[in-house]
Amino acid sequence: MEISKKELNALHAVLTVTVSQNDYQEKVDTLLKDYRKRAAIPGFRKGQVPMSLIKKQYEQGIKAEEVNKLLQNTISEYIQKEQLDLLGNVLPKEIDGFDWNHELLNFEFEIGLAPDFEPAFPSKKTLTQYEITVSDKSLKEQVERLRNQYGSLETKSEIAADTEVVTSVTFEEKTNRATFSIKELKGKKNQAAFIGKKVGDTVAISTKGLFEETSVLARVLGMAKDQVEKLNTPLEFTLEEVNVRKAAALDQAFFDKLFGPDKVKSEEEMKTRIKEDSEAQFVQQSDQKLMNDVTEKLIEETKFDLPKAFLIRWMQHGGEKPLTEEEAKEEYERTEKGIRYQLIESKLIAQNDIKIAFEDLKEFTKGYVASQMAQFGKMNPTDEELDSISASIMQNEEEVRRLSGQLINERILELFKEKAKLKKKKVTFEEFMKEAYA
Repeated sequence: MEISKKELNALHAVLTVTVSQNDYQEKVDTLLKDYRKRAAIPGFRKGQVPMSLIKKQYEQGIKAEEVNKLLQNTISEYIQKEQLDLLGNVLPKEIDGFDWNHELLNFEFEIGLAPDFEPAFPSKKTLTQYEITVSDKSLKEQVERLRNQYGSLETKSEIAADTEVVTSVTFEEKTNRATFSIKELKGKKNQAAFIGKKVGDTVAISTKGLFEETSVLARVLGMAKDQVEKLNTPLEFTLEEVNVRKAAALDQAFFDKLFGPDKVKSEEEMKTRIKEDSEAQFVQQSDQKLMNDVTEKLIEETKFDLPKAFLIRWMQHGGEKPLTEEEAKEEYERTEKGIRYQLIESKLIAQNDIKIAFEDLKEFTKGYVASQMAQFGKMNPTDEELDSISASIMQNEEEVRRLSGQLINERILELFKEKAKLKKKKVTFEEFMKEAYA
C-alpha cells in the first residue's frame, strides 16, 4: 500500500492511497471461507455451498469493507506520522467509473490544513474593563423585591391599586394560569379595568400596551419574550385570588432568612452584603463583555489564511445532510469567525499550558451552583448543599463538557486580563448596559 500527498496550495492537499490486491485478498479469502461454513442457502447443505456462489453473493461487499478499514488505518497513521494539523475531516473524492476488479485501486482524499500563525496578543488597542457598581436606586429596588419575596399574603375581597391577582388567562383557544400585580399594568386605563373586580369576575382586554414590561406579558401568557413583543390579541382574565403582599419587616428573622443565622445583624449590614453580592454577580457580565471585546480584536488583528475552498466543500458534503454549494458558502460565512477564534484559542491554550484538573472543575461547579442559588434568593447555601448538587451535575457528561468549556474560558480571560492593554472604568449597571450594548 502506498500513500502520497499533493499540495494544491499551502492549506489544501490531496492524499492518494494505492491499494493492491495483496493488501486485502488474504483477509477477504479468510472471511469468504468463514461465510461458506455458516451460509444457509436453500438446495445446499450447510458448509457445502460452492465457493463461486459465495463469492458472487458476498465478495464485493467484503472487499469494500476491508479496503475501507485499510484506508482509514493508513490515512490515520499517515496523518499522525506527518503531524498534519487538519481542519475539518478527511473528504473522499468521488471517482467516476471506479473498477473494484482492478489489481491496483487508487483512492483520493481532500484535506484542509490548519494555518501556522502567532496570535496578535496582546491587542494593539486599549480596551475598556468595566467595574459595575450598584446604584442607590437599584439597591433600594433589590431590598424591596427581597422584602416582598419573603413577605406574607393577605387575602382581599376585591382588586385595588396595591393588590396582586392570581388569574387564568384565555387567549387564542389557550389558557394559562399566572400571577401579576396591578402596578405592573401600563397606564391608569388598564389598571382601572381590574380595580374593583372580585374573585370570579372576568376582564376582557387586549395584549397591546397591557404591561409596562414585555417580560411580564410573556410570563402571564407562558410564552417566550420574543413571541409576545408584537402580539396584539384579545385576552380574557378570570380572577381566582386577590391578595395584598405585605413586605417582610427589616428584622433579624428577615436577615437570617437571607444570609443564615446571625450572619447579618442590621439593615446597614444587609444593604452592604446585598451590594457586595450583586456586584460580584455583575463581574460575570463585565467579564463577558471584556471577553467579547478581546476576542473580536484577536480575530481582527491575527492575520492568517484558511483553506476556504476545502471548508466550503467539506460543509457541503461532510455533514449528515448534504448542502447545496450556495448553502455551504452561506454556512462558511456564518462560521468563519468561529473557526478563526477556535484556532487562536487552541494556540493560546497550548502556548500558555492551560489545563483543567478535576478538583478545579469541582470547585468551579460549586461556584456555579452558588451563583445560581443566589439568583433565586438563596444567599447562604451550606457546603453540604453545594457538594450534593455539584456531585449530581458532574454525573451529567453534557454538563461536565459545558462547565469545562466555561472554566477554560475563565482561564483564557485571566490571560487576557494579564496581557491585554486595559483601562478600568467604574459604572452603574444601568450605565454599563447603555454604554456597552448601545
